[in-house]
Parts: sequence; C-alpha cells; structure tokens
Amino acid sequence: MIGTIENYNEESQSGIIEYEEEQYAFNLAQWTSEEAPKTGDTVDFDEDEGQVTEVGIASAYLAKNTLKPVKKKWVACTLGLILGLVGAHRFYLGYWGFGIAQIAVTLITGGYGVMWGLIEGVLIGTGHIYKDAKGRPLK
Repeated sequence: MIGTIENYNEESQSGIIEYEEEQYAFNLAQWTSEEAPKTGDTVDFDEDEGQVTEVGIASAYLAKNTLKPVKKKWVACTLGLILGLVGAHRFYLGYWGFGIAQIAVTLITGGYGVMWGLIEGVLIGTGHIYKDAKGRPLK
C-alpha cells in the first residue's frame, strides 16, 4: 500500500503512516530503505491484520506520480516579469511563503522589492529555476 509518514520520532525510532484515513504504527526495524524515514515521505508498506510488516520509500510511485510536469515555465516566467512585485510566480509554483515574503519586501522597501520578482522571472526563463514546490519539473 502507498501511504504517507505523518509523524516520525528519531529518539524512539517509531512513526505513524497514514493510508486512506487509517493510521499504522511502524518502527525502524521494519524500515527497508537506505535513507532514514522522515515526516512527509511517501512510503510503500505491507500490513498484516493492522500491523506494518515492511515499510520503505515508494520510489516507483514517486517516479511515476510526482515527476510529471504540471506547471508551465512560460507562465511562471511571465508572472515573474510582470507581477513579480507581488510574488505571483511564486504563488503559481506553490511557494506560498516566498510569495507572501515578496509582497512584504515590496511594501517595506517602497517598491524596490520588484527587483526580486524580475530576477526570478529571468531565472525561470533561463532554466535556473526549473521545479515547482512539489519538485516536479516545469513544462
């Protein structure tokens, strides 16, 4: 089954996986991947009578489902160049915190924060910023 680690405690080496609104406890002894588990990881796990038997990073699932381009590069670039002062390109790409920060910087600097958006618009256009907030490439 494919689930998400909702919580992982490094001290107790145990965590909680959520799958279809059900929660399953696991510990590090059941972990099969080389990378340490962390909250938010998408995992592939087996369970028997409500108990997790094996759990590891769902690499095949991630490769299939999270790397598909969804956002368009030209839209992000245009938003950065035209509406960069309000962080429109960052909101479009899913970086809400950066978008709000760009609005604040523009207000605090009396409009000079527009340079931040213009520079990022150029960086998107030249391919230096090439992923959205979920790590998917821009198309």
